[in-house]
Amino acid sequence: MKVRIKFRKYGPVRFIGHLDVMRYFQKAVRRAGIDVVYTAGYSPHQIMTFAAPLGVGLASEGEYMDIQVNSLPEAEEGLTSCGTMVKRLNDVGVRGLDAVSARILPENAGNAMASVTAASYTVRFREGRRPKGWDDAAADRLIESFLAQAEIPVEKQTKNGVRTVDLRPGIYELSWRLDGFFLLADASSGGNIKPVLLLEALLSHGGMTLEENALFVTRQDVYTRAASGNGTETFVSLGEIGFEEPVTQAEQERKP
Repeated sequence: MKVRIKFRKYGPVRFIGHLDVMRYFQKAVRRAGIDVVYTAGYSPHQIMTFAAPLGVGLASEGEYMDIQVNSLPEAEEGLTSCGTMVKRLNDVGVRGLDAVSARILPENAGNAMASVTAASYTVRFREGRRPKGWDDAAADRLIESFLAQAEIPVEKQTKNGVRTVDLRPGIYELSWRLDGFFLLADASSGGNIKPVLLLEALLSHGGMTLEENALFVTRQDVYTRAASGNGTETFVSLGEIGFEEPVTQAEQERKP
């Protein structure tokens, strides 16, 4: 049985890397008494996968990991089995890596890492770090002009060196809301767009330069593509997939 756990990452903990987050949850799952499945062989390890790794220093309200379990915990009073799992993880956990929810995945669900196609972010300027020439009132006009471009070429550092990529196809939404940006962008393995790179391009379009460490970035959620009722595709949060309690195959198939 596969279970998807949603968690938050915030505060000083946001400065630990992805591998340390993995090690933390391996220990937390064991201490919480979750009946996780282990691989066979000489060096068994928990069957656990994570969605798109979060950059060091970024906070998040919507991170995901999938684990395979032999059984669900017995539900505590007032909680579902999944709710009990979340409570147990938080009882043995640390502040800054808080479990939010758990859902049982359908048998045909892709794993968290392979499912990711997009991510949403909120981005604010740190106090005193707004670029010279920035005007909140003119933000909408700047964004409109930026998105009107047929191509947005930028230089991106990859494993094979620096190459020029076009950001425009991977920007699904970009707006200014009160005191910060909201953006929904490609987060797939083949076209992942980093918020800082995108906003550097936006500010450069307006003749401005982004200072080092000028942005506070929070990933709000991670999405996959799913068919909608009218035959088109839409973005669905990874946290909306699955069920809080075991269901039959027929019930799974009835879920829209």
